[in-house]
Amino acid sequence: MILRRSLTLAAGLALGLSLAGTATADGHDMARYKDRFEPIPSIAPIPADNTQTAVKVELGKMLFFEPRISASGVISCATCHNPALGFADRIPLAVGHLGQVGERNTPTVLNAAFLDAQFWDGRAATLEEQALGPIEAGVEMAMPLDEAVQRLKEFDVYEEMFNTVFGGDDPINADNVANALASFQRTLITPNSPLDRYLAGDEQALSDQQKRGMRSFVDRGCVACHRGPALSDSMFHRIQVPGSTDLGRNLVTGEERDRHAFRTPTLRNVAVTYPYFNNGQVASLDEAIQVMAREMLNLELEEDEVADMVAFMHALTGDMPKFSFPALP
Repeated sequence: MILRRSLTLAAGLALGLSLAGTATADGHDMARYKDRFEPIPSIAPIPADNTQTAVKVELGKMLFFEPRISASGVISCATCHNPALGFADRIPLAVGHLGQVGERNTPTVLNAAFLDAQFWDGRAATLEEQALGPIEAGVEMAMPLDEAVQRLKEFDVYEEMFNTVFGGDDPINADNVANALASFQRTLITPNSPLDRYLAGDEQALSDQQKRGMRSFVDRGCVACHRGPALSDSMFHRIQVPGSTDLGRNLVTGEERDRHAFRTPTLRNVAVTYPYFNNGQVASLDEAIQVMAREMLNLELEEDEVADMVAFMHALTGDMPKFSFPALP
């Protein structure tokens, strides 16, 4: 009996110790909040029809930074998706060929491999489908694909690399360009954020204010759309933010229900990928949170709660991808 009681006490003590640290300073048990989040994997899912190799990733990286597949010869994918700026550009609307200003804000490509829809309006489902759009778009790189392919064929290093990666009689073609670019983009993952460390058991990874923000994020319903490893459900929700007349998903589907609907943006690294929303007209996180609360949740949040949620958003910044910049031919 004494032994059984001792074991029971020991088990209870162990359980108590295992739960210790899951509460915030104000006594809230955080276990049920942690369960609403997923850590981001260190490796993206790889499609069976585009297997990944080191040389394919290197080729994709070269193409990502290659300006000569643009009509002007000075714009590359990295012009708008700048590694120094969270693979975005930090201006309200994208600027492309001959200084043309686009209609939408540049989304980050960080962790895009975990999204099931690409672009604000979801007109591409995969990274492979997405990759060629900016090359052809008149307001972006403005280069017909056949001309871009022909430009690449002028360089021996591309001839060699495409042949090594893809083989075949004519390896430099649009499909292979898309596959290489997608392979590189699948390496742009940002693990080890404070949130990820917290989910892995480091109770000190988040401050008490960030934990309060995490609770508000769940209790206010934000996690319903901003969920999964990328903190996006990859679905489309109607929101007409201040200053926007963009019809969004409706331009793809023609469906009335899709007017002003946009894909849920990832919140990973959101603190370094400003400004916000499809038109880039919201410059700060606190304002973005207030807009979302009003437009999506019909709520007016107190300043303290907004500050807590902003603090939590800063805990979503992970380690930036490490790579050397390519030496282009």
